[in-house]
Amino acid sequence: MRHFLTLKDFSKEEILEMISLAQKIKAQTKKKEFVPYMERQTLGMIFEKSSTRTRVSFETGIYQLGGIGLFLSSGDIQLGRGEPMKDTARVISRMVDMVMIRTFSQKKIEEFALYSRVPVINGLTDEYHPAQLMADYLTMVEYGKADNPVCAYVGDGNNMAHSWLMLASKMGFELRIATPAGYECDAGIVADAMAFAAQSGAKISIGNDPKAAVKGADVVTTDTWVSMGKEEEKERRVADFAGYIVDNAMMSCARSDAIFLHCLPAYRGYEVGEELFETHAETIFAEAENRLHAQKGIMVWLDQHRLDKVSN
Repeated sequence: MRHFLTLKDFSKEEILEMISLAQKIKAQTKKKEFVPYMERQTLGMIFEKSSTRTRVSFETGIYQLGGIGLFLSSGDIQLGRGEPMKDTARVISRMVDMVMIRTFSQKKIEEFALYSRVPVINGLTDEYHPAQLMADYLTMVEYGKADNPVCAYVGDGNNMAHSWLMLASKMGFELRIATPAGYECDAGIVADAMAFAAQSGAKISIGNDPKAAVKGADVVTTDTWVSMGKEEEKERRVADFAGYIVDNAMMSCARSDAIFLHCLPAYRGYEVGEELFETHAETIFAEAENRLHAQKGIMVWLDQHRLDKVSN
């Protein structure tokens, strides 16, 4: 059984297969050709963390593939009343064909997958956000920035930074990460990325100088400084991240044809400048739309690679 929990679990070839599927299905969707790749299949969507893009993209995506999505907030199911994750997995995976989970701990989703009879997709955890990186890479492909690019991530060493590490180390491109002191990426995840990079030829550098990271980059990206669940740290974080805003001055260090990506929601005046954001709005919202198409590619790939399509 293949699950989509982190990009570290996939080869470069497998990631490209999913991207190719996403491109194919997106082209069909644009022509209003809705091929029922997952006809009458059900996607269970468990949300312990709320989201706009994740819910809309997965629910619309499974519908366009010929299936149906079930929105399950933690308050709606027994998981929110103390049922063990493994029991929830045993029950739900007997009734649906695939599960997407958006939660806090990576260990939770890994436990669910361990006991699940169907493929499980990571819709976001505190450690990783792999579905977003598939959308980002699809956007890079569409904008001609996937051929040996130099990518720069500026900001918090969070789940987005971790996922960029996994993507770069698997695909073999250069990634520069700049975080404030004390907000670096998880050391274990960095070690994993470096090991993969040694095999793929990826060049990864991690430091605290955002302008050095952005210099000559083809792709520049960032994320909110105050992630969900860390709102009480906002005042301290805003002070600690002074100088890390990606604005016109910062972006001028990149290549003149560089693109800017943001997974949204974006907080202008904090991690991104208002003018810079609006200048690159077309790319940012193409990236947002690509959550829909990239995730359809993921779902269809997982469905095609199931060892047993009929539960025992």
